[in-house]
Amino acid sequence: MSENQFMRIIVFFDLPVTTKAKRKAANDFRRFLQRDGYQMLQLSVYTRIVRGRDMLQKHHKRLCENLPREGSVRCLEVTEKQFAAMAVLLGEKTTVEKKVNAEQLLLF
Repeated sequence: MSENQFMRIIVFFDLPVTTKAKRKAANDFRRFLQRDGYQMLQLSVYTRIVRGRDMLQKHHKRLCENLPREGSVRCLEVTEKQFAAMAVLLGEKTTVEKKVNAEQLLLF
């Protein structure tokens, strides 16, 4: 893999929410994913784009450090080209429009 190649980390999870403590752990994990730059693809599927092997390993390590104690979490790493070729098999493909506050500055 080239150091400049864009990759996607896809995180799938199924966490127990049967008690208040388990719901809190599941919500804390979701908040970690969002703070770490992941975006929700589906209810329990989050994705993040990274550039190069070093960033891939860095975010994989951070993910492992923030795993909840219970439940199932899976991580799949694919190239951006593979991710872009994903087909939506049921329903219509939708885009989510986010309104950005005019006072915010978005940097890449």
